[in-house]
Amino acid sequence: MNGNAELVNAHGVFLEYSDGTKVIDGSNTGAPLGHSHPAIVEAVREAAVFPVANEGQPWFERRLAAAELSDLLNVAAGEEWVGEVHFGLSGSEVNDIALSLAQSLSNRASFVVRDRAYHGLVGLSRDATVQPQWHGGLSFISEPRHVQAPPRAVPVQIINPPDGAIWERNQPKRSNVELNLSANCDEAMKDAAAVIIDYTQGGRYYDDPIYQDTVANRARAAGAYWIADEVVTGLGRCGSMFAFEQGNTIPDIVTMGKPLAGGATPGGAVILSKRVVNEMKQARWQNYSTFRGHPVMVHAMRRHLQIMSREGLPQRAAELGSYCSQILRQMANVHPCITRIAGKGLHWTVEFEGKDWKAWDSTEMGPNIADFVVKECEHYGARISTSDEPSSLFIAPSLIISRNELDHLFDALDRGLVAGDKYLQNQKQS
Repeated sequence: MNGNAELVNAHGVFLEYSDGTKVIDGSNTGAPLGHSHPAIVEAVREAAVFPVANEGQPWFERRLAAAELSDLLNVAAGEEWVGEVHFGLSGSEVNDIALSLAQSLSNRASFVVRDRAYHGLVGLSRDATVQPQWHGGLSFISEPRHVQAPPRAVPVQIINPPDGAIWERNQPKRSNVELNLSANCDEAMKDAAAVIIDYTQGGRYYDDPIYQDTVANRARAAGAYWIADEVVTGLGRCGSMFAFEQGNTIPDIVTMGKPLAGGATPGGAVILSKRVVNEMKQARWQNYSTFRGHPVMVHAMRRHLQIMSREGLPQRAAELGSYCSQILRQMANVHPCITRIAGKGLHWTVEFEGKDWKAWDSTEMGPNIADFVVKECEHYGARISTSDEPSSLFIAPSLIISRNELDHLFDALDRGLVAGDKYLQNQKQS
């Protein structure tokens, strides 16, 4: 690919650039149905004539969309769990909405997150993001290199994360989940308004429901609300409709975002349990916005849900996830640059020997090992993202990807990892 080439078009799982290059889009959680899906294009055209009904105006299609989303969540919860559905503009915004509601309900200020969490860069969601480079401020790349970031508005306590690795080069001894959490969990949750936990960020995936259930039960014992951040994982990305289904506990609040509208528009949703709604009966929730639940987002979301259910995309992601696990393990045994692999369904993280993420604040320009791998992958026909990390990349293709297209993606990754191996070898010799 020409270094100056610009993205000009996209169809299915392929991106098309101004120099004529076509590559597979290998890291895009916002396009579950790929690009230019005919049904989504049609839905956007249909919605263009709908009224611009703001959030405060009752509108039949928004009501139907909320009901359809509720049905999916009630099935996942195994009971009539949903109290209300409120739409938002993005995953960041709905996490901010959920956290601010938890503060109001509990009359507490602080939050609990797990190590390496990312929940967005808006308001309280930025406060709840503790991955070092996603601070929402400025990372100065000239000397003296430093970070100038806005201060957190509220205290944030960090608990130990799950692991979820399927392969590690050094294979460290795994600690008992409950013992690992007990080190700081109860103290962190003392006086917290909410515990918000996501399922993929920073390559820390839940591979055991014990983690979720332990966190959820301790949150409730401490009087904190449990918010399941399903912005990435909701609607099938990791092989189930929702990631919280793996455990026995059910959240107080669920947030959704990236894939909701099938890639047609940004969108988000805050889903409140009946218990939470019941606590709000004697109050008016003063949280509104003009464009939340916009007709284009709502109509595209409904069409996305129809396609997802009809084509069984969550089950398909689970089946392809088993294949991904097999192929990635094979690559790890061949390429010495790989140190860790984690993931589920169609969301995977590959980590390399290199800079420690805990010290990475994006004040360096690189190039780093992940940059070399990505560049070589593009040369062989796949775009894979580092998510601005020096020593890892994430793989998250559209849920409609075919087995042949997935093989194409992995072939490009395999060739890219050769560049990673060479980089590592040169670093050790220098």
